[in-house]
Amino acid sequence: MATYERETYVDAPLEDVWKFHSRIDSLEALTPGWMGLSVQEVRGPDGERDPAVLEAGSEIDMRLSPLGLPGDSWTSVITERTSSDERGLFKDEMRGGPFARWVHVHQFRREGEGTRIRDTVHYELPDPVRATSPLAVVGFEPMFRYRHRKTKELLEG
Repeated sequence: MATYERETYVDAPLEDVWKFHSRIDSLEALTPGWMGLSVQEVRGPDGERDPAVLEAGSEIDMRLSPLGLPGDSWTSVITERTSSDERGLFKDEMRGGPFARWVHVHQFRREGEGTRIRDTVHYELPDPVRATSPLAVVGFEPMFRYRHRKTKELLEG
């Protein structure tokens, strides 16, 4: 399985960064417009629609149409969510979408007055027929560079 990682320091308290990343509107705010994200439905672990916090067991159904190209449906499940005074972690896994496998680990660590954010994505590209999916072709670097820059912009204000 291949791995992609990106790390950034955000000059904002861990509590604020953690709270921000615990909501669905943050996913929408951190996804670049050119990815064509459309959140279809969000369910909490108990089936509650549109939960305030994305707890372990929450499911997100979305559609991505990068660069306006025909898109892919994607279901992401929060499989783990833990936090303490010094760090936080949540993991989401693709349960239907354009990759053979996708596990995204979001880590947050208090660092002085700010927060160190690390995104780690473990993935397997789809079989050759699906490798032409726009999402597989676009790549991770521009998307995660945008996410980290936007996080700083929104939380350091």
